[in-house]
This record gives sequence, C-alpha cells and structure tokens, in this order.
Amino acid sequence: MPHLLHLDSSADLDTSRSRAIGQTFVDAWLEADPQNTVTHRDLHRAPLPHLADSSLHWPEHARPEGSNPPAEAVALQAALIEELLTADVVLVGAPLYNYSMPSTLKAWIDHIHVPGITAGDKQPMAGRPAVIISSRGVSYDEGSPTAGWDHAVPALQLILGTSLGMPVTLVSTSLTLAEAVPELADQIERGREELALAHEEAASAGSRLGGMTRLE
Repeated sequence: MPHLLHLDSSADLDTSRSRAIGQTFVDAWLEADPQNTVTHRDLHRAPLPHLADSSLHWPEHARPEGSNPPAEAVALQAALIEELLTADVVLVGAPLYNYSMPSTLKAWIDHIHVPGITAGDKQPMAGRPAVIISSRGVSYDEGSPTAGWDHAVPALQLILGTSLGMPVTLVSTSLTLAEAVPELADQIERGREELALAHEEAASAGSRLGGMTRLE
C-alpha cells in the first residue's frame, strides 16, 4: 500500500493553516485505503541540525579530498534520505516566513538534496508525487506590488520538481493574517474562501493519491 512522508514546518502549533490543510490531506489519504501508511516528521517540534560539514552536499565519492564529516552527521543524512526514498508521496507543509520557507524546512532540503544520490543524473524519486501546502499571510497576486515576493514555493518546485523529478501539486491559501491585521480587514472574506478551497483541494488530492498503487 502507498506510503506518505508528511513534513510540517510551521512554528504555530495551534492555528497554523498549513498544518490544518496538511491534516485534511492525511485524513483523506488514510480514508482512501485503511492500509495506507504515514511517516510524520515535524520539523518544528524536532528540528534538524544544519549540515555539519559542507562536504555533505555531495555523495561520498565526490566529496573534496580530505573531507571528514562527523560520523553522526553522515548517519543522520543517510537516515533522512532513506526515509524519503521509502515514500510514494511527499506532503510538505510550507508556510511563508519572511518571503521564504522556514529554516527548519530548508535544513531538511539541505540533507536530502544530494546530486548523484537523489538529484541530478540520478532521480530515484522521479515520478512520485509531491504536494506542497503553501500558506501566506498576505496576497502576492500577479500585477500587484508584492508579485514575485514568494521565494518559498518556486524554490520547492525547483528542488522537488526539477532536481528530484517529482510531479508537484500546489495547494495554497493566502491572507492568513486578514483577520488579525486591521489593514487587511477588507480581505477577510477572500481569505476564508481561499482556506475553504485549499481544504477541498487537499482532500481531493489525498483521496486520489491515497488510492493509487504503490510505486515499485
């Protein structure tokens, strides 16, 4: 049966929309087939260290001469890569923090993105779906002054989609701050509509992907 790797990175443990939408996906995934499985890695509750040595950006045979990364760091990277490779689908909760992804999520990427192992000419995850749950405090509409200020989703699409070869589905919701920031009060209804639509899209994707045959 299909196996899901679910990553959360929001620092908000109570009202996070990326966490809530991600859980909607997981619920639909499990409902699609009771035998489906999930590994949940909470990158905020249990943050990963930054790479201990720059040589870990490369597979062992391609590391610079004299490299000697700590054994525990090598073991952690290997475990994270193995955890990724066992997944048929990867679900990434990615709230926008200061126009980019949370540093906890970036640390995970730095561990698992290794040319020749997971990326580049070798793409063992190629063809396996990735779902990005993006939540953003304001709007970044095309043609608006803030267009192009979201530097999280494009990076994730590049890494998961181009580098790892995964087909990427984006589920997004904006204006998460509309009900808390007076200047955004006129956008409250739009924010609520986007949230409801995101839950619908997450449920649909979870049901569809949860019913697929496990990739070999």
